Amino acid sequence: MVPRYPEFRPGDILATTFTGTLSERQGEPVERLPSPERLVDWLIWQHLMVSFCSETELADAKRLRESIHLVATAAATEEPFPQQPLDTLNEFSAEGQAVAVLTSGAELEWRLKSVSVRDALRVIATDAISVISGNRDGKLTVCASPTCRAAFLDTSRGRTRRWCDMNTCGNREKKARFRARNA
Repeated sequence: MVPRYPEFRPGDILATTFTGTLSERQGEPVERLPSPERLVDWLIWQHLMVSFCSETELADAKRLRESIHLVATAAATEEPFPQQPLDTLNEFSAEGQAVAVLTSGAELEWRLKSVSVRDALRVIATDAISVISGNRDGKLTVCASPTCRAAFLDTSRGRTRRWCDMNTCGNREKKARFRARNA
């Protein structure tokens, strides 16, 4: 029997979609990358074509994911960046080889120099730095769900989004308020 994993959560921002591979950090965590094969699936889903992932590379990916989460959360709450996660983020951005190309549809696409996970992690780290440093249009904020608290880039017109994803966190919170009012 093939193992059943939680669905990947879609998103428009690579770095925050990556941090979303672990959700419900403040509740019962949901891990979407439990194995090296699942990381390969996620990277391919994000058009970062890798061929193989080792246990060590999976551990590195999770270390980068948590570093992005901690630094992005600090940025969103206007707190100082934690040094070790910041160093990890910068370390991954400096390693690996990938190039940004402009497609005929005027979109940014990353091309890895090899099919290595390290090159893919460099792309994710670089995207995170772009988001956290304010080089992307939007406001970095933290999900209002008490069990989630994920950092996300709010690109709505008024920059007033409350939840990282309306279909999960937002829907759950609105249902809870509805039930409380009608109990």
